[in-house]
Amino acid sequence: MTTVVSAKIPDELGKKAKLHHIKISQVVKKAIEEEVRRVEEKSLSADLGKMGRILRKKVSSKEIVRAVRSSGNER
Repeated sequence: MTTVVSAKIPDELGKKAKLHHIKISQVVKKAIEEEVRRVEEKSLSADLGKMGRILRKKVSSKEIVRAVRSSGNER
């Protein structure tokens, strides 16, 4: 399934894009993909920050160090 997107650009820009054989639909698709990825990464980073703050309240630093060291020993 696909979604149709419509955008208005100045005539001059459209002419230049056509002159340089730029496929506008590909440029728009790539720009939207990059923006979605950026927003998702930002959201994920915020979520990880919240989880880190929660874990710091519930798990002591000593327990974290012990878990990290023990996981290193398992390798």
